[in-house]
Amino acid sequence: MEIPELDGGDFTGLTITGQLEVVERAVARRPAILMGSSLGGYLAALFASRCALVEKLILMAPALRFPSRWQERYPADEMEEWRRKGVWPIYHFGTRGLRPIGYQLVEDSRAYEDEPEFSQPALIFHGMHDDVVPVEISRQYAARRPNVTLRLLDSDHELTDVLEPMWSGVCQFLDIECARPVPQG
Repeated sequence: MEIPELDGGDFTGLTITGQLEVVERAVARRPAILMGSSLGGYLAALFASRCALVEKLILMAPALRFPSRWQERYPADEMEEWRRKGVWPIYHFGTRGLRPIGYQLVEDSRAYEDEPEFSQPALIFHGMHDDVVPVEISRQYAARRPNVTLRLLDSDHELTDVLEPMWSGVCQFLDIECARPVPQG
């Protein structure tokens, strides 16, 4: 298993294009199963739509419709201020705090589709109480694609309180026998 640092060490300079390049280097022309959460889920779907070496996908609260959802999340005046200033504070789930991110992410994302079309089997986990990526986006996406299985969970965007059912679902989806996860804490 490889867990690449998708921002390449430069969160402020983040772009979809740059993150896809990180995924491409990690896959390195080998068969792969991709897992991703939130923006990482969107990136996994984008990459799979462009690379037949991806065999399966496991997506957690994927940020589908990422390019078009900026207008839903930020009022026009904030988007203009972000464009003008060049950076904007965004909540970073990994560091659990605000981090500056450049407007180039918004501009670069416009080159990519909202809902990547891939043919590989995919399993999506989505929390029914997600206030970051509306669960309805995953519902609609999965309903139109026979290769996608959606598992709704009584959780939020982070899904950290449903690790056991997700682990069990991943093992079943990959058709492998898995040991029970060791509790954290």
